[in-house]
Amino acid sequence: MDFLADCRTRLAFDLVANTWNPVVVWALRHGPRRHADLRRTIGGISAKVLTETLRRLEFDGLVERREGAYALTALGSSFLEPIEGFGRWAAEHGDDVVAAQDRARSA
Repeated sequence: MDFLADCRTRLAFDLVANTWNPVVVWALRHGPRRHADLRRTIGGISAKVLTETLRRLEFDGLVERREGAYALTALGSSFLEPIEGFGRWAAEHGDDVVAAQDRARSA
């Protein structure tokens, strides 16, 4: 399979490549939340970056704004499973990645 600039696989990889996309989607998994609540829940994100991320996720059809709160669409909810898979992989292999990075730095 070729990974062309406009292929669907590349599109999916781009959704997880942005640092905050999966974090915001995961934070919305239990239901709608207001901007300020999301910001308190997600450590280390500025109000500006959260707004940009929410707008990008709205553009991509994963999030919608309802009555002053942000919620996952059906498409956004379907994205939870791949995010959870990445999380499981990170829990299982994260220490191995950090160890490899440490070895490379000290070489």
